[in-house]
Amino acid sequence: MMKQGSPITILMAEDDEEDRMLTKEAFEEVKLVNDLRFVKDGEELMDYLYQKGGYSNPGNAPRPGLILLDLNMPKKDGREALKEIKGDSKLRQIPIVVLTTSKSEEDIFRTYDLGVNSFITKPVSFISLVAIVKTLSEYWFEIVELTPKKD
Repeated sequence: MMKQGSPITILMAEDDEEDRMLTKEAFEEVKLVNDLRFVKDGEELMDYLYQKGGYSNPGNAPRPGLILLDLNMPKKDGREALKEIKGDSKLRQIPIVVLTTSKSEEDIFRTYDLGVNSFITKPVSFISLVAIVKTLSEYWFEIVELTPKKD
C-alpha cells in the first residue's frame, strides 16, 4: 500500500529462509505493492542501511520506509542492530517492527527501551501471518504519517 507517491520499501531482516518465503507469500496474499526486500542477519542489515559492501550501489538499497526485524539472527542480532539504528541520527526515524518468535518480557521491555515502534510475536499459522501483514499495512501505510522521503 501507499499513501502518497511511490510504494514504500519494506526491509525484512530475517535469517530463516522459510519465514522469508512465508512473509513474501503473505504480502502477495494481501496484494501489497510494496517493494519487499530481505537481509539475512544484522550485519547485512547495517550494510544495506549504510549502503556498504554488496549494497554500495544506491539502486540496490533504497531507503526503507519500514523495517521488520527478527531478534535472533547470526552475526549481529536484532537487538544490536536496533540499538545501532536508533542511535544513528540518519536512521532513527525509520519505523521498526520487531517480528520474532520471542515472547520474553525482557525482550519486549528492552526493544521498546531501544526505540522499537512495535513488537509482534510471529504467528504459528500462515492465516495468522496474513492477518498480521494486513493489519501492518493498514496501520503503517493508511493510518500513520511516515516521515517523507528525502531526495
